Amino acid sequence: MNTVSQVFALIAAAVHVVVWPLESFLYGRASVRVLLTGSTADAPEVRLWRFNVGFYNLFLALGLIAGFVALRLGHVTTGRSLIVYICLFMIGGGITLFVSAPKLWRGSLGQAVPPVVVLVADLAH
Repeated sequence: MNTVSQVFALIAAAVHVVVWPLESFLYGRASVRVLLTGSTADAPEVRLWRFNVGFYNLFLALGLIAGFVALRLGHVTTGRSLIVYICLFMIGGGITLFVSAPKLWRGSLGQAVPPVVVLVADLAH
């Protein structure tokens, strides 16, 4: 994988690491709800779901980081496979978010654009 792919894989990981505590621990704050959903409305019944989704984001980020580390250690096939699979997963999640809630288009772009850049840059290499 080229440098652009690797940098954007780390950017995608960083986005998901940042979202993890917002969804898992800080969702009770109105400002966080506005950032994530565009609304201050709280839905306490989704607290456990949000907690879980936050960790899902953390695990995706850790997968990209593991792929990056594998690449840097010379395990090119393993690293590239991890990065490509997780990027496809993130892109699918971004598309799903947009289709299910178009008003959350910023979140879907944040989730999907960095991994799209990873794959395009990797294919162009």
